[in-house]
Amino acid sequence: MKFGKTVSTVVVASALLLALAACQKTEGPAERAGKEIDNTSEKVGQQFDAAGNKIERAADKTGDALEKAGGKVKDAVTPDK
Repeated sequence: MKFGKTVSTVVVASALLLALAACQKTEGPAERAGKEIDNTSEKVGQQFDAAGNKIERAADKTGDALEKAGGKVKDAVTPDK
């Protein structure tokens, strides 16, 4: 009786191991392409962020220069009292 339970336990365990091994998915071409698309879109997003930061800094510098120039023009046209 014990021998039969042991054999059936071994058979069931073996079947489960085979089923788990069969379930492991290998990466196909579509999945690899999807990962490449994800990586590329992430890199492009980072480049856009970097470009946006550069544009923002340039706009800040331009604004500062315009304010400074406006102050000089104001000083030039305002008569001394």
